[in-house]
Amino acid sequence: MKKLAFVIAVAIASLGSAQAQTQAPAANPLRFVVGAGLTAGGDKLATAEYANGGSIDVRAGGMIAFLAGVDYRVNQQFSFQGTVGFHVDQASAKNGDVTFKRFPIEVLGYFHPSDKMRIGGGVRYVSSPKLNGDGFGAGVYQEFDNTVGAVLEGEYFFSPNVGLKLRYVKEEYESNYAIRGRTYTEKTKGDHVGIFGNFYF
Repeated sequence: MKKLAFVIAVAIASLGSAQAQTQAPAANPLRFVVGAGLTAGGDKLATAEYANGGSIDVRAGGMIAFLAGVDYRVNQQFSFQGTVGFHVDQASAKNGDVTFKRFPIEVLGYFHPSDKMRIGGGVRYVSSPKLNGDGFGAGVYQEFDNTVGAVLEGEYFFSPNVGLKLRYVKEEYESNYAIRGRTYTEKTKGDHVGIFGNFYF
């Protein structure tokens, strides 16, 4: 997981430096977008203890996310973006793993103070959030209700095709469990910050 995170970070930096020469706004108002990023935050869901004495936490706001969707430039000052994604945090070893995965759908609106940057936000609907494990994590399993959160972010464009965004997401997960015939609700904060590299085409 750490190796994948490093590869994503290097790819984001490489895309930005490779296309930093051009800054003109895109001619086509409707474009496709794909992206990947790193996130951090949220409540601790599980801890994996390793034989060498180390440990790693799986959190409700971590760690790697991928997205794909469409981006529409209304005019020089406003644009919209809609994406579907996959967001996952994982603690893995040779003898098993613990994984928290979910599938976010986002609709965002932006204001462009310049051609190089935009700021905005919107809503995020998270589908099928689930914590489970196998091997050493075989006893870990928890399903959460689908949830709606809020997104606030800013994006800098190295070129019309490459953007780097910083974001904050506020969301909360709920899960229900029963004890002696009574149903209880457990709430878990998934608030997190993230850095993403997006490619537009």
